[in-house]
Amino acid sequence: MMEPESSNEQEDLENLISRSGSQGNGLKSSSHRSHSTFQIGNDPKSSFSVRFKKRYIFAIILLISILVLCFTTDLKKLFRTRVSWIEDLGNSNSSVNRMRESELQALYLLKQQEFELLKMWNYTTLVNKSELNLVNGSNLVNSSSASSSMLEDLKSRVFSQISLNKQIQGVLLSSHENGTSMDLNENYTNASLLGWNRCGKVDQRLSERKTKEWNPRSNKYLFAICVSGQMSNHLICLEKHMFFAALLDRVLVIPSAKVDYEFQKVIDIEHINKCLGRKVVVTYEEFAESKKNHLQVDKFMCYFSLPQPCFVDDDHVKKLKDLGLTLSKIEAVWEEDVKEPKKRTVNDVLEKISSDDDVIAIGDVFFADIETEWVMQPGGPIAHKCKTLIEPSQFILLTAQRFIQTFLGKDFIALHFRRHGFLKFCNAKKPSCFFPVPQTAECINRVVERANSPVIYLSTDAAESETGLLQSLVVWNGKTVPLVQRPASNLAEKWDALLYRHGLAGDSQVEAMLDKAICGLSSVFIGSPGSTFTEDILRLRKDWGSASLCDEYLCQGELPNFIAEDE
Repeated sequence: MMEPESSNEQEDLENLISRSGSQGNGLKSSSHRSHSTFQIGNDPKSSFSVRFKKRYIFAIILLISILVLCFTTDLKKLFRTRVSWIEDLGNSNSSVNRMRESELQALYLLKQQEFELLKMWNYTTLVNKSELNLVNGSNLVNSSSASSSMLEDLKSRVFSQISLNKQIQGVLLSSHENGTSMDLNENYTNASLLGWNRCGKVDQRLSERKTKEWNPRSNKYLFAICVSGQMSNHLICLEKHMFFAALLDRVLVIPSAKVDYEFQKVIDIEHINKCLGRKVVVTYEEFAESKKNHLQVDKFMCYFSLPQPCFVDDDHVKKLKDLGLTLSKIEAVWEEDVKEPKKRTVNDVLEKISSDDDVIAIGDVFFADIETEWVMQPGGPIAHKCKTLIEPSQFILLTAQRFIQTFLGKDFIALHFRRHGFLKFCNAKKPSCFFPVPQTAECINRVVERANSPVIYLSTDAAESETGLLQSLVVWNGKTVPLVQRPASNLAEKWDALLYRHGLAGDSQVEAMLDKAICGLSSVFIGSPGSTFTEDILRLRKDWGSASLCDEYLCQGELPNFIAEDE
């Protein structure tokens, strides 16, 4: 009975094998069939093995998929995109903050502009009133000069508002571009694009000069005497003597170094003769050589009578006599006080001081007030073919140019900051001209703003304590503006080699004239009010054509914010 059942099972197994097996396999042995995979269903261990293999295959497929994904995807870009999204969220808030900050800055600048425009409106009213007063006074020369000055000032104010408007535009645009912050002190407008230079050169109107020909009689001399003050006073005195010599048709005798400064070291005397094309000035040595047998002043006619005749003291008279000069009686031609000089004309001089004597002297004329507008005009009152007659010697002028090329460059401000003995001198004047260092720095900073110059040449006798403080306070656009002084002599520096070669190095008067030359060649000059050193620099600048519309006295139009009591 069991056999038929066994036979049936065997047939079923054979049928299964034949369906699932590959063709041509044939029947396996009974021992092989007992271990066939098709018997796993009947074996728990076989079932676990199948499940394990399936998981293993799935893991391999998953790993392959991840590798494919890594090779085909830019993970850095994916990460950056994520980070960028986060940054954009932060930048959005930052951009809003920048826009708000820019708008607040723009509002602040607009308020500034409103204030300045109101000042300009008031200024135009003042200009109209001033012009009306000048015209009613029939002073056409002053009217033209004042109108020109007012026009330049108005141009400066308008330019400032154009620059401020550009600045406001820049502030508003800054939040919409790259987000860079704007500098509220930066100048956004180039004046040259508007055809106007804020600190341009002054038009001296040389074609309108009124001049006097100097044609001296060869045997007639005017003996120059200058005793008041220091060298700058003596140079001004000498310049006025030249005018008197031209009026009187006389050769001017330059004072001897034994009684005055050694002028030949600091000015080019022969330059004066070349400018006129004839012998108009001689040194004392030349005069003495030509007058061997008659070395005397034939007539001493004093321009000033008070506080003493000719403003010459006994000590100076003794020095003149020690030269071998014989002096005539010293007499005043009129009553004239150096403290209150009267305005004199050419006719006054010709009437009172004309003489046929060979050698005359009129004493110190530094304080003489004669034909002021004529004498003080650019180039001076005498007809000549040079820019100016009295100027630094060629060695000093070349040394000044070499110093500028070495340390300053063409665009620099020059400051004459007089301090030694100036506190008492200025406080004796009303108003005082001695300013505290912080106030001085504020005034200088305003000029630096207008001139936009990178460096300042400092000509001063101030102590280092004052110049050090001043240097720390002179700041423009967030940067310290260097105050450059002439360094101590150094053989390694070649800019002053000319002075060494000609024996002029270390001479105090040569160094003073060198300072004048450097200041005279600057783009803009700030002078000390009340100083004849400053006045001589202003004369040079006027004559050389270097005077600027921005030239001014220190803290011009202001009073010192603190003044000490009198002794």
